[in-house]
Amino acid sequence: MGGIVLGVAASHSTLMNTHWDKVAGIDRAERFRHALSEARDAIAEARPDNVVIIGSNHFRGFWLDLIPSFTLGVDEVIAAGDGGTPKGPQKSDPSYAQALAEQLVERGTEVAISAKMTIDHGQSHAVQYLLRDIDVPVTPLVINVFATPLPTVKRCVELGGNLARALAQTDRRTVVIASGGLSHQLPWPSRWQDPDGDDEEFLVEAWRNGRGEWEKYDKRRREIIVGARPTLFPEFDEAFLGRLDKGELGYYADYTTARIGEEAGNGGQEIRTWLTMASALGFAPGKTLAYSPMPEWLTGMGVGVIRPDSEAAGGSGAERGR
Repeated sequence: MGGIVLGVAASHSTLMNTHWDKVAGIDRAERFRHALSEARDAIAEARPDNVVIIGSNHFRGFWLDLIPSFTLGVDEVIAAGDGGTPKGPQKSDPSYAQALAEQLVERGTEVAISAKMTIDHGQSHAVQYLLRDIDVPVTPLVINVFATPLPTVKRCVELGGNLARALAQTDRRTVVIASGGLSHQLPWPSRWQDPDGDDEEFLVEAWRNGRGEWEKYDKRRREIIVGARPTLFPEFDEAFLGRLDKGELGYYADYTTARIGEEAGNGGQEIRTWLTMASALGFAPGKTLAYSPMPEWLTGMGVGVIRPDSEAAGGSGAERGR
């Protein structure tokens, strides 16, 4: 039997590999990494044939010269290797991915495709931790969460429902992973059209001109990130994870980009990946495996799993979560 056999969501941070020794409360970091291992074991037990990784891209594979709302990697997948994550070609399944793209378009979600997609830590952290020693092809689905205008949350929820219906037509067992969030504030311009100060002007220049040479900008870019003041919103994170546990993440379907920014920071826009995955699982009740507010990594770090609800699988999902 094909279709979605498990949903997993996990936060990522460009600092979680490189700044382990900077963590003041090591128990918080270890709790998060233990939860990643627990989620990894759940994926192995689900015996997937394929994995769809829904994530963001931090201007290493996508640039302001062309940045679609949704892009599916349908052939070569190449990891940038930033922040101590895997580097180089990743195992993929082009026939599966291309068929999925065609099904999504037929069902009303016009995804762009990439035959040579570069992923960064926004998805390769999932490969590193959640797919450790699991030999399975990956299909990356990138959601634009940084370069305004962003896709609406409602469109992401629709994407999740269409993803479920498309995968239900296959004979492949698929795990859907969401990578991103939770709350955090990145030292990036809120609007790339209006940079404020030298650092933001540098970042926009990198976003405009980095295609093929992102490493040229990486040193200063990393200095800007490492020097940022941590801004987390634990109350938002805990409420969000509470709704995941209750199968109520559809509550956020009407959130605007502005409201997410106010309640979870500009990095909180990545909750779109969690909501897309949860929608694909029919907004079934899930289980939070860990939550660790990590100012040392600039991010509220959470891990959760959702197992398919047979009654909700393939449904619209949005109504169920309200």
